[in-house]
Amino acid sequence: MKQPGGRAVLKALLVVVGVVLSVILVASAFFTWNPGGPGPLLVPRFSWGRFLRELPSHLAWFIPFLLLSAAMLPLRAIQWQTTLSKRVPLLERYHLVAIGAFTHNALPGKLGDFIRCFLLSRTQRIPFVQALGSVAVCKLLEFVALMVLVFVSFLGPFGDTMASFAGPLRIALGVCVGLMALVVVLAHYALPMARWLDRKHRLPRASNLLAHVSEGLGTARSFRGMARALVFSVGPVLAPALAYGLALHGLGVKGGLFAGAVVLGAIALGQAIPGVPAGMGIYYFVTSWAARSLGASDEDAAAFAALTHLGTAFSQVSLGALSVRLRGIRIRDLRKGGSLARDAANHVAHESVSPHHSPA
Repeated sequence: MKQPGGRAVLKALLVVVGVVLSVILVASAFFTWNPGGPGPLLVPRFSWGRFLRELPSHLAWFIPFLLLSAAMLPLRAIQWQTTLSKRVPLLERYHLVAIGAFTHNALPGKLGDFIRCFLLSRTQRIPFVQALGSVAVCKLLEFVALMVLVFVSFLGPFGDTMASFAGPLRIALGVCVGLMALVVVLAHYALPMARWLDRKHRLPRASNLLAHVSEGLGTARSFRGMARALVFSVGPVLAPALAYGLALHGLGVKGGLFAGAVVLGAIALGQAIPGVPAGMGIYYFVTSWAARSLGASDEDAAAFAALTHLGTAFSQVSLGALSVRLRGIRIRDLRKGGSLARDAANHVAHESVSPHHSPA
């Protein structure tokens, strides 16, 4: 009884820390902190009256942003097939991607990708780890496509200003190369390792897991397969990069169309760790900081952060909620992320698939 109680206290503490941190980070888009100095602790960056009056003027870029953000869902559904080991109907893939987007944006924990893999394993009889591996390859190739777009953006008319992002970009590039190497190694050697363990009659669960990992990462064993998947990974990255670029252009940022990929990269790096309890705060901090760094005024940077967050959440939550409704899934079931994780882990651990089975 003590352990569950201790976990409950820890979860409650993490929630409190996450809320406090989110409030601080969101406030940074609208206020500057003045600790220990004369005057109030929070000093507004701009006039709130003028900020509210000018909000309707941002509709010119907000509506295209909304549409491009919504376009990410069908583009990811198309991309997903390139890393799956069997044919899955496009409509099925779309609904699962949309439900994952709904879970990611509307429920705590950032478990959207996990949920779509879990549902795929249940509806299409694809082992959970295989589904998870296919999504991992998709995410990795999206990251590669994003890095390519960022490098291209440095060649645009705003390259000198964006040079301030060069340091984090080098780190991101190193992470990208390391992840690519890890995926390729696992794709080539996970199955031989599983077969070796099976012959030695050792660690049967690990053997099963490695066999499924090998099948999930099957695309990474072929240069042609990886190249094809990379081509289809450009769309899910280009759409939001163009959306952020149009938003910056609408704010009057010089060369803003080229800077959208840089902002998207900053967001991706800031929110890279699943389960971080301050995701919204990180988003506001990163987007407002990036917009100010690129030359936007404090007012426009705050509007950029608030409206892009609203546009992303509204487009993906509304479309995801429609898919949840059409598929007859209850919201309370999606909230059981921890329980689903344990069920999926047990399902994989006890599966009877032989590691001698050759992946498709």
